[in-house]
Amino acid sequence: MAGKIRPAAGKQIIDILAERNQTLVTAESCTGGMIASALTDIPGASAAIYGGYVTYANSAKSRMIQVQPRLIRDYGAVSNQVARAMADGARNTARVDYAVAVTGIAGPDGGSEKKPVGLVYVAVSSELATVVIEHRFGDLGRDEIRRATVDAALDLVLQVLTSDPTNE
Repeated sequence: MAGKIRPAAGKQIIDILAERNQTLVTAESCTGGMIASALTDIPGASAAIYGGYVTYANSAKSRMIQVQPRLIRDYGAVSNQVARAMADGARNTARVDYAVAVTGIAGPDGGSEKKPVGLVYVAVSSELATVVIEHRFGDLGRDEIRRATVDAALDLVLQVLTSDPTNE
C-alpha cells in the first residue's frame, strides 16, 4: 500500500526497549495516536510501550502532560519549545524511560507564511537529554504529512536508542 508506515523501525524499537527492560510513551498532536498505533501493531509491544497521550487541544497538552500554557502562548503549539515540553512532560508524567512527541500542521488549513502546512516538530526525551528535530515536509496532503511524521518519529526514537551511551 502506498504511503504505508514502515514497520521495521518500530520492531527495532520494541526489541531494543524490551531487551533493556525499558519503556516508551507517546505524546501526539498532529498524528492523533498514529505513532502509538504503529508501535502497538507489532507483536510483543506490551513489553516496551507504556501507552500514549493524544494531546490535540492546547488545553490537553497543559492538563495531561504539564506543558506550560505560556509556552503555547509565546511560541505557538507548533514549535520547538512545545515539542520539547510535550516529550519531557509525557516522560515525567508516565514515569518511563523515553517519550516521543510530535506537534505540527498537517493541513489542509492552519498554515501561515511563518508556519506552513507540513511543518512538524518531533522530540524524544530521555533521562540524558531531549532532542528536537524540525521537519518541513511541504504540503503533501494531510494523510502523507501524518505518515511522514510517524516515520520521522520512529526514526528519531531509533537514533536516540542506538546512540545512548548509557545502554552500551
